[in-house]
Amino acid sequence: MSKDFLSLADWSADDLRMILVRAKELKELLAKGERPQTLIGRALAMFFEKPSLRTHVTFEAGMTQLGGHAILLRPEQIGIGTRESPSDVARNLSRWVDGIVARTYSHALVEELARVATIPVVNGLTDLLHPCQVMADFQTIAEHGDLDEVAIAYVGDGNNMANSLVYGASVLGLELRLATPASHRPALRVRQRADELARVSGAKVTWSEDPFEAVRGAQFVYTDTWTSMGQEAEADLRRQVFSAFQVNPKLLAEAPDAYVMHCLPAHRGEEITDEVLDGHRSIVFDQAENRLHAQKAILERLLRR
Repeated sequence: MSKDFLSLADWSADDLRMILVRAKELKELLAKGERPQTLIGRALAMFFEKPSLRTHVTFEAGMTQLGGHAILLRPEQIGIGTRESPSDVARNLSRWVDGIVARTYSHALVEELARVATIPVVNGLTDLLHPCQVMADFQTIAEHGDLDEVAIAYVGDGNNMANSLVYGASVLGLELRLATPASHRPALRVRQRADELARVSGAKVTWSEDPFEAVRGAQFVYTDTWTSMGQEAEADLRRQVFSAFQVNPKLLAEAPDAYVMHCLPAHRGEEITDEVLDGHRSIVFDQAENRLHAQKAILERLLRR
């Protein structure tokens, strides 16, 4: 078990499954109006370089529901790299609060905060990884099927979401089929580490340039935006590169019983059509809801004493 929650590859299958079990329990308790006060007196600093709806609200609400408190830190307040070094920020926060959530562009920045901080650091999203989202995704899949038996197809950009899905599937021994252009496969360092993990877990992680091949017979079809934050200048080019990777009714005909997933925000009409995103097979808002419960379970695991 790691001190931090930076990457799913840092955690064992047993640890991740225990977090998922607790996330399910916390969701059931909240539905009954019960809010276990497991983090009374705990404080969480949230440093956000990138805009956020789901990550911000779910971490802050989660801390409140567990009896703790969250403090939002804006980049212009902190000035990491200009006003203060990352290591100095980490040392200061370690003296005042019990944990840090960092949502940044650079993954190296989150790694540096974690290296120096004596308190847990949670990756709220970087350009490389988005592990908290995948925990909510796996919770959602488990609500609609058997996580260990289903085939998950991911279609689109080999971005931070794809990277974290690859890690999660490789740790837990799942079947994940990726369809991306050859030029936009998941990061090489991720693929190499995932291969090591999959040899232990028995995971079946495959890649294709053909989205129809990847989706055929899958129980869950996942996509994400083609243009992530910080890539806006590439938007027109990316629309061309990914035009054949849209999740639409034609593609879903290859998986007639599949649920549709998206981590949001969605660029409607690009990576996914309105008809699919708003259709009866969409579980995207279940995923968004489960960010709250999965992250509460992560926070408990890291901050509870």
